[in-house]
Amino acid sequence: MTGERRFVAAVDLGASGGRVMVGDLGAGRLGLREAHRFANRPVSAGGTIYWDVLWLYSQVLDGLRLAASAFPLSGVGIDSWGVDFGLLDAGGALLGNPVHYRDGRTAGMREHLHELIGASELYERTGIAQLPINTICQLASAARTPPLAVADKLLLMPDLLGYWLAGSVGAEVTNASTTELLDVRKRTWATGVIERVGLPASLFPPLRQPGSVIGPLLPDVIAETGLDAGTPLVAVASHDTASAVAAVPAEGHGFCYISCGTWSLVGVELDRPVLTEASRLAQFTNETGIEGTVRYLRNVMGLWPLQESLRTWSAAGLSLRLSTLLDQAASAAPLRSVIDTDDLVFLPPGDMPGRIAAACSLTGQPVPSSPAEIVRCVLDSLALAHWRAVDQVQRLSGQAVDVVHLVGGGSRNELLCQLTADACGLPVLAGPAEATALGNVLVQARALGAAPGDLAGLRALVRDTQPLRRFEPGGHASGWRAAADRLGS
Repeated sequence: MTGERRFVAAVDLGASGGRVMVGDLGAGRLGLREAHRFANRPVSAGGTIYWDVLWLYSQVLDGLRLAASAFPLSGVGIDSWGVDFGLLDAGGALLGNPVHYRDGRTAGMREHLHELIGASELYERTGIAQLPINTICQLASAARTPPLAVADKLLLMPDLLGYWLAGSVGAEVTNASTTELLDVRKRTWATGVIERVGLPASLFPPLRQPGSVIGPLLPDVIAETGLDAGTPLVAVASHDTASAVAAVPAEGHGFCYISCGTWSLVGVELDRPVLTEASRLAQFTNETGIEGTVRYLRNVMGLWPLQESLRTWSAAGLSLRLSTLLDQAASAAPLRSVIDTDDLVFLPPGDMPGRIAAACSLTGQPVPSSPAEIVRCVLDSLALAHWRAVDQVQRLSGQAVDVVHLVGGGSRNELLCQLTADACGLPVLAGPAEATALGNVLVQARALGAAPGDLAGLRALVRDTQPLRRFEPGGHASGWRAAADRLGS
């Protein structure tokens, strides 16, 4: 690591919005500045939910242009959510907009796949929780459609945008691990699985490791953004959770992380995967991290029910400030009503407050009657889900936890942080809120010689430079157990 001050651009794309952030690094220095922030709005057309990928790309270019106008950038890296993809033909043209993982096209595909390859065998090979949103299910649903029939290569979302920036086809391994098509032990494409589900192995591009330099940005990108010729695109840990976990400010190994945004990813960091039948049945996943680590985690429905409730109220003409709702929710009766956030009824967009009310009624609990009561129900339920996942991950992995690191946008929600500490009976260290962007910055800066050379050094830099808050648990364990009992968990 050099002491020279360097700037890099982190393109960080989430399911509800994206941003281009500028990392500012030097000796003992790690800063983050926002260059551009934009919405990520899916589009429904003809009964299918799509990502507006050309809009996203245009916003990435706008963000890089704004960043380059203010800072001398040394590199660019991209991270995004997992599982979704675009298909290219043999000439490199995109064959239609990528389909959103919340689209209904995967209905029944999991059962179909398990007829081709048994659930236990599939988990033993890939180590991935068998969810309907996974790439393997999306591909099974599209097997007989024209785009897949003529496709030459599949590119996951950060790799697709990277292809347009630098012209190189590849698949970064942390994101590739979310597809349920990667061999969890060998960290290569699981060609046997691919072929048994009726897909050509040639569809999947060469794998890249986080920290590898993909290549210089294309001339048209340089002209569009004003970046210096030769500016490299770096393969970061391109799955957003992998980037977030890289920036968890932990010491040692006795920690659990919760990367909380639209989803909450709750897990521990391991040296090897956990491939037991109990792990499969609990829907834990073994995703790839940096430096050969395994992100052993469970997907929990995160702030999505809150986000979608806010959208529903806004569409109905209600002007509600989240800060006011959170203050009111903090004063509402605790654990009055809870929902199972993992219930698939909460997965699609729509009238979330109505679904929450119906779920409470169905389980014989008081029905939340005001927005503040719904917010409290959602946050109590999310904290309860966090507790269940933290408890499970310790039992299934054999790794004890003495602290929970809650990173991402959810770390700004003080009520959620305190409820999580209360539910788990463990201290919660909250922050950094921009963990994903920081992890993106750190991995590419390390590749360029501008950050510490190992994961422990990267995390120490985060601890030393980023504001963190500590939440101690309260003494209400019996109340949380009783709430879990209401849901049969």
